[in-house]
Amino acid sequence: RAPTAMSPALIEITSVEAYDAWMRANPSGVVHFYASWCEPCAAMDALMTELAKAHAGSASFARCDAEAVEDVCEREGVSSVPYFVFTRDGRRVDAHEGADAAVVTNKTKQFFPRTAATATMTTTTTTTATSDALNARLKSLIESQPVVVFMKGHPDEPKCGFSRKVVEALKTAGVKFGSFNILADNDVREGLKVYSSWPSYPQVYVDGELVGGCDIILELAEAGELKEACSSKESKVQNAINDRIKSMLAAQDVILFMKGTRTEPRCGFSAKVVQALDAIGVEYATFDILQDEPIRQGLKEYSQWPTYPQCFYKSELIGGCDIILEMAAEGSLAAELGMK
Repeated sequence: RAPTAMSPALIEITSVEAYDAWMRANPSGVVHFYASWCEPCAAMDALMTELAKAHAGSASFARCDAEAVEDVCEREGVSSVPYFVFTRDGRRVDAHEGADAAVVTNKTKQFFPRTAATATMTTTTTTTATSDALNARLKSLIESQPVVVFMKGHPDEPKCGFSRKVVEALKTAGVKFGSFNILADNDVREGLKVYSSWPSYPQVYVDGELVGGCDIILELAEAGELKEACSSKESKVQNAINDRIKSMLAAQDVILFMKGTRTEPRCGFSAKVVQALDAIGVEYATFDILQDEPIRQGLKEYSQWPTYPQCFYKSELIGGCDIILEMAAEGSLAAELGMK
């Protein structure tokens, strides 16, 4: 099947043959390996579309469904999505794993300087793409849990009186909530004020919708209405997260939710489980929970397991690091994962 157009500048690749044909026809370009269930991939698609317009004439841009081209993924070393391959003059020159708009933008600028014709364009395109990526990230954070507080500091150590009062009110009302420390990320700190049209912090969201800041939360608490206000009847956020999780679990017999990737684990526990799985030769996929806050938080609720990594077989949780290593030591891990 031939590549099909997603936009005037971004091509959709759906088969190994189409990938090889695109590579032959476009010796210099960027390919985004994505999965339909991966929300950060959608934000990166928006970035790719804008970069393709900005760099027209110097590079070609495509998106490739990782689940449809497993042979290509193995060839290119794609172990998680989003994943980007950069080629120039017919050879691979770099790759990037993760939904980092700044890194992808900078690598594109590095390898594919704009032509004289496109260089006269303003930086509005790239700025718009970065803004779109930030908005997608903000939406992802807001919908990472049914109740989310964007605050200064952490619930156990608030860094301002308003944040402390909101945390105390939520805890007193028995509301279960997640939080995000805006002091640790200035992009989120400044961007969320624009996104929500709310100029100050903390900000409390329920089921993806802004409830309010300190004054409103304290008023609800004083009226005895805070718990009800933080209870979502529709549970849109949790249901959407659960649907994504079910889709991921159904797509692969064995999947490991971990910090980092198979080739670059970001914690010792994840590294140990990867080693145990590699040792028995089982085929498995990995998902980097550091790249997707909704899955990172939502899976803990879905599986009723509070830590990572988590290993699943046929949609059922096998266990975390201790259980996997115990099974490996006993020699039962292969059987538990369906190997004969």
